[in-house]
Amino acid sequence: MTTVKILRYSLSFFIYFLIQVFILKDLVLFGYAFSFLYVFFLLNLPHEVPTIPLLLIGFFLGFLIDLFYDSMGIHAASTVFLAFIRNTWIKMIMPTGGYDDNVPPTLLNMGIGWYIFYSLPLILIHHFIFFYIDSLGTHLYLPLVIRVLSSMVFTFLLGSIVQAIFYKKERVV
Repeated sequence: MTTVKILRYSLSFFIYFLIQVFILKDLVLFGYAFSFLYVFFLLNLPHEVPTIPLLLIGFFLGFLIDLFYDSMGIHAASTVFLAFIRNTWIKMIMPTGGYDDNVPPTLLNMGIGWYIFYSLPLILIHHFIFFYIDSLGTHLYLPLVIRVLSSMVFTFLLGSIVQAIFYKKERVV
């Protein structure tokens, strides 16, 4: 990975973080649908990023979000688990010809069908872990399922809109 790409991903990290903390923190639809746009930062990193650095990035991102949300490690736990299973999931859904090198798995690069199949299960797992830890011990399973599913749809729609507007298709060199 070149220095320019590292700087671009670092800037992207801080932009996702700032948008999550200062804009999306108080955005809740109907009391159930929360938007965790920062998840797309982890999902859109190149597939060549090894698991250990991905775990550290996920922990650092989740920890910073936790500091501003006062959520005592819930974001960190769910992002670390997302980072842990991401590369395994990418390998499981690998197309026959493999992936192009240094091309991030974004909506524009991979297509809508592949991206839905890639991102929705990971967002679902992240949100399930987050809301399960958040509601631990309350035994309210229906509100948990409603929050997970509505937040997954809201996050995916918002992330897809952001990618369609601000991302560009990467060329394979």
